[in-house]
Amino acid sequence: MKAFKIVLFILLSISLSCKDEPVLDTTQDQTAISTFYLIRHAEKERSNPDDADPELNQKGLGRAMHWAEILADTELDAIYSTDYNRTSMTAAPTSVKQNIDVQYYDPSTIDITQFKAENLDKSVLVVGHSNTTPEFVNKLINEEKYFAIDDSENGTLFIVKIINGIPSVEKLIFNCNCPS
Repeated sequence: MKAFKIVLFILLSISLSCKDEPVLDTTQDQTAISTFYLIRHAEKERSNPDDADPELNQKGLGRAMHWAEILADTELDAIYSTDYNRTSMTAAPTSVKQNIDVQYYDPSTIDITQFKAENLDKSVLVVGHSNTTPEFVNKLINEEKYFAIDDSENGTLFIVKIINGIPSVEKLIFNCNCPS
């Protein structure tokens, strides 16, 4: 009987040690995080009120450089800008610093669902205008929360994080000691 118990114990030990390890399903543990940094263009040249597409003034050029410094430690995957001088010039220093080509978008025709899908799990800078930037934020968070930025305000940064489809937003204001 003692020999039977020993054999039984050995067989159970072998049986338990030979079981396959459970396969972990990692697809359910993955977290999808998309981060969008949205800014309005820097200060524009206002000397010609008839110019619909002015460039940045001296202070705006300084602010554009300041944005590049603020975002220097953020590994961006994409940079989007409207196709205007002031937005392109605002995006340019960050584009150069991070070696990313600027992609142009039209805020009036953008498909926000497609935009989110194309930028899933990415960090993205979006440069727009006093009215289009808050509208873009609202589309990303699916809520009418923000309204046009005052025309004298060029230091607003919206950070929208979408984690597994759930958005959150933070609004920051950066003052700039940029040359006038």
